[in-house]
Amino acid sequence: MLKSAGFGRRMSLALCARGYASKRGAAPHPNSVPLEKAISILKAFEVGQPKQTVELHVHCSPEKGQAPIRGSCILPRAYKSGTRVLVFAEGEKAKEALAAGADIVGGEDLVNKVRDGEVRFDKCLSTPDMLPKVAKIARMLGPKGLMPTVNKGTVSSDVAELVKFAKNAQDFHADKAGIVHTGVAKVGFSEEEIRANIGVVMESIRTHARENRGRFVGRVYLSSTRGPGIQIADL
Repeated sequence: MLKSAGFGRRMSLALCARGYASKRGAAPHPNSVPLEKAISILKAFEVGQPKQTVELHVHCSPEKGQAPIRGSCILPRAYKSGTRVLVFAEGEKAKEALAAGADIVGGEDLVNKVRDGEVRFDKCLSTPDMLPKVAKIARMLGPKGLMPTVNKGTVSSDVAELVKFAKNAQDFHADKAGIVHTGVAKVGFSEEEIRANIGVVMESIRTHARENRGRFVGRVYLSSTRGPGIQIADL
């Protein structure tokens, strides 16, 4: 009986401690490591493979009804190349887009080619006047995250700036569980370059936190193509 009472008191204390901890924010996992050490571990796993990708996995806690977590940012050192940018534009705007480096540019004829699956591209932009025509294929582009919208910053009359940003920006979005999975660097980058890229991505993700939100970003993991997932203690 005494043993049972003692167990009950311990459980009560544990529950109180857990509640207190949740109010203060989740404590770091005992196996989590500083970012500097995590980078060193991944580099050790990828010896001789400098082109392997370093990936960031961020567990977020969006509020009910909050818009999906999605964004873009310019990394201090880009790690991807060969991004194919498609622009829906006509006339002078089409010429501006081509001059800025767009890979595919066109008007209504291009809308039909996209609908028929004749072109391959990674990012899609549009001028405002073309948007009603592009809306015809919204059901095709939307699920892939490619539909141009004003809110995403992929619709503008300044197509030259749109193209330049699209060519160099790193896009990210959260899955249904609220976890952002995104590449951030190559293993061959220096530790400082990897840390700088991660810092920019984390800052961009945190902009989605609502005001007065206690803890928007939870656990953060770093991994690589062949390396393990490592929980980070200081992000």
